[in-house]
Amino acid sequence: MDRTRYAGVATSWTHVMTLTELRYIVTLAQEQHFGHAAERCHVSQPTLSVGVKKLEDELGVLIFERSKSAVRLTPVGEGIVAQAQKVLEQAQGIRELAQAGKNQLTAPLKVGAIYTVGPYLFPHLIPQLHRVAPQMPLYIEENFTHVLRDKLRNGELDAVIIALPFNEADVLTLPLYDEPFSVLMPADHPWTQKETIDASALNDKSLLLLGEGHCFRDQVLEACPTLGKGNEGAKHTTVESSSLETIRHMVASGLGISILPLSAVDSHHYAPGVIEVRPLTPPVPFRTVAIAWRASFPRPKAIEILADSARLCSVARPKTVAS
Repeated sequence: MDRTRYAGVATSWTHVMTLTELRYIVTLAQEQHFGHAAERCHVSQPTLSVGVKKLEDELGVLIFERSKSAVRLTPVGEGIVAQAQKVLEQAQGIRELAQAGKNQLTAPLKVGAIYTVGPYLFPHLIPQLHRVAPQMPLYIEENFTHVLRDKLRNGELDAVIIALPFNEADVLTLPLYDEPFSVLMPADHPWTQKETIDASALNDKSLLLLGEGHCFRDQVLEACPTLGKGNEGAKHTTVESSSLETIRHMVASGLGISILPLSAVDSHHYAPGVIEVRPLTPPVPFRTVAIAWRASFPRPKAIEILADSARLCSVARPKTVAS
């Protein structure tokens, strides 16, 4: 063997970027902390640091600006990380295509839902999915709409259950059901004598609302415009909680009234004579709950099963699928 020639060839090789290194920089960009990024990637911090440095050396640019207190993307790094995210999604798509070729209902399905839907849908949806797709593992998450949006876009979730409108590039949506709003009140409230409640009358009452950032709060204010304008005498209580359950318990304690979606007004948790539910005067405001998924997601059968199961489990009015 010509060792000199062999050595020359060997030393001419250059480092080739790997999917692992791309995953390192995407995770580091999200976490902005080497330790946290390494933990998410299930490697040691030095391993992640070396991987990032190798990629920077190969590309000849700094992807991250490092200081003792922070890690920030450089301007060129922002573009590199965005492209790396696309490459990782495409690589995952290849894996999922291969898996889908075997069986679309055997790979894990990662589903997210907004806080005001998940607690009332998941307890019924999960058993139904296990019945129709027993070999499909489920990952379930509840979160705010904007967090679910990011995780769907980044591939951390396969599908999300949200309230419309939900506009995102390269994302498809399918309405599942319309859910009317109802008024929840203590059983001794004078409005229990009414059959329906006019939305305009709510402005002068102590109304319990979720804090800002909840899409359901925005939907209530949109459905009842007078609430947003307010009167000097109106005393609306904002509950800084992600849970409609907290609001329901506060109503049961006599602290006020609230507007809740139909799925959340169930009063069977309380003894008779604690809370009462009344519909709003027609036209009754409602929200449309929908499923959203990336257009490139390669498992349409899993989405179909998820949508059908959600409609079956809903206590609201399912949306029919156009033929």
